[in-house]
Amino acid sequence: MQSPIVRLVRGVTAAASSRFSVLVEVRLREGIADPQGATIERALPALGLSGVTDLRAGKSFRFDIAATDEASALAQATEVADRLLANPVIEESSVSVRPTATVGSDGAGADPDPGRDEGPGA
Repeated sequence: MQSPIVRLVRGVTAAASSRFSVLVEVRLREGIADPQGATIERALPALGLSGVTDLRAGKSFRFDIAATDEASALAQATEVADRLLANPVIEESSVSVRPTATVGSDGAGADPDPGRDEGPGA
């Protein structure tokens, strides 16, 4: 019979951090054709909605991030937006963060539902 393999794992105490709710909005750069926005704009009068001009389509991403402070959260979220969520050749992004909860080293204090807006009327 073989003896079991045992690994010693040392506990690491992490400094308390905060959770931040992040909103990244991605849109096409000025001068880049926006056929989706143009199609929506052309369809609005048929729905009885007039007066809408210069409509541009885009995308939004929401996620949470743990960081020691708001500046660090903004820097991390901006890197996510720049490296993954937006194509820098044709798109630009804007990032906003807001605190949601403080998280201790054991995860205590984490807010499972940070109360983000979820669509119209929320």
